[in-house]
Amino acid sequence: MSTVSLRPSTSARRGSKVLGRLRRSPHFMVGATLAVLVTLAALLAPLLSPADPYYQDYAAVLKAPGTPGHLLGTDAFGRDQLSRMLFGARISLTVGITSVLLGLLVGVSLGLLAGYFRRLDRPIMMVNDVLIAFPGILLAISIVAALGTSLINVIVAVAVFSVPTFARITRGAVLAVREADYVSSALAVGAGHGRILGRTILPNILSPLIVYASLRLATSILTAATLSFLGLGAQPPSPEWGAMINQARTYLYSAPYLSIEPGVAIFVTVLAFNLLGDSLRDALDPRSQ
Repeated sequence: MSTVSLRPSTSARRGSKVLGRLRRSPHFMVGATLAVLVTLAALLAPLLSPADPYYQDYAAVLKAPGTPGHLLGTDAFGRDQLSRMLFGARISLTVGITSVLLGLLVGVSLGLLAGYFRRLDRPIMMVNDVLIAFPGILLAISIVAALGTSLINVIVAVAVFSVPTFARITRGAVLAVREADYVSSALAVGAGHGRILGRTILPNILSPLIVYASLRLATSILTAATLSFLGLGAQPPSPEWGAMINQARTYLYSAPYLSIEPGVAIFVTVLAFNLLGDSLRDALDPRSQ
């Protein structure tokens, strides 16, 4: 046997305990429900939207919510707000998930190398410390300003913003298990370093990474909306929630719903993933087992 990891029976028992804690957690149930609703809204946007989110109907400019045919009203160009909100969910979730996955891939890879190979620890963590010293939003703004304003560059900026913490969490977890018996056993039977990292160490340090990824998803969505609000992310006429709030500033008094609706959408989405992250942290905390 070339690798040693958790026994299937032990993993199954631990998984059952975690699922039991999650089912008993009201925070998890609320967060999961909200996250599922937002995700379904994004996936089914073409079916649920009553109109093209880009179609400008100048005969229906600034219609109030509840207007026949426009449940959430229309904006200054006569575009249906509900349609733009639904397609905005697609953009926000795409940016959040993609940036977190990129940050996770790069950060975990660097953390594994730094924690396992002693000679790589110092140079990797020096670069990591430089990145983590910058306030996250300022680092993201600097990257977008250097690369140019676009949604792709926002994803890159938010991903870079995520890398240092993923790397630090992974490195700390690797240092904690590097001398464990199952790692020593894997080395003793001749397993290569890549196999030990990928098949022995990584599966045993997933808990803190899963928790941080879920929390980071909420932060990434909020950061992307902030960049778009500042004019550095999605550009008009893209129905991105942060950009919609930016465009609605002129109408705060005459049509406040234009900024309230996307603001509530951001709040609900961020709340959902924060609740999920907190619930996962409590369920996976070894001290509570």
